[in-house]
Amino acid sequence: MTSDVGLRERKKRATRAALSRAAWSLMVERGIDAVTAESVAATVDVSPRTFRNYFASREEAILDGIAQRADWLVEALRARPAGEPVWESFAHVLPDAIMRVLGEREADVAALVRVSAENPAMLAQQLTAFARVERLLAEVVAERTGADVDHDLAPHLLAAVPGATMRAVVTFWAGGATDATLPDLVRISVAQLREGLPLGHPPPEPSAIPPAARQRAGDPSRP
Repeated sequence: MTSDVGLRERKKRATRAALSRAAWSLMVERGIDAVTAESVAATVDVSPRTFRNYFASREEAILDGIAQRADWLVEALRARPAGEPVWESFAHVLPDAIMRVLGEREADVAALVRVSAENPAMLAQQLTAFARVERLLAEVVAERTGADVDHDLAPHLLAAVPGATMRAVVTFWAGGATDATLPDLVRISVAQLREGLPLGHPPPEPSAIPPAARQRAGDPSRP
């Protein structure tokens, strides 16, 4: 019985993932108006009813893959060395997280920004998806710092940093104001936040970050 239940659950997860990938691909290739229960179901070779059994909206389907990959961020933070300051952990984890969570192709990220700007339902779904991740991150931060997640605001404030950083970085990057990569922009952002977000000074270009600062910001190329 246990084996049968496990197999059914794996099949359900595989179907859900396939539907989400199809919805994402349709959005990127043809725009969000092309994402319907019928078009996604046809791509995966299932019925529209099956699509509706898994997702309440096209926006949920499109972003489900991101929501699932965001769990990697929670586990990556939990896996950092015990006693490491939270900001140090963020500096190591977040630059890699942005491409892992949002996808490996920058063109896909640009499509997501464009569609979200034009579709309030997409933005609302993003906030819903990341709210769950922030709750999990708050628990991890509380575990690592000894804080009380139910009565201390600090873990919740720190848990909001990854999502807020990624949203700000992606929006800034999509505006074309920089040639820096998304991971480098995250690296710079974490360093600025860690230093108290000094205002009135332009952010450094990635190549101008001193070696010590790059080390603090979690540069994966450092020794």
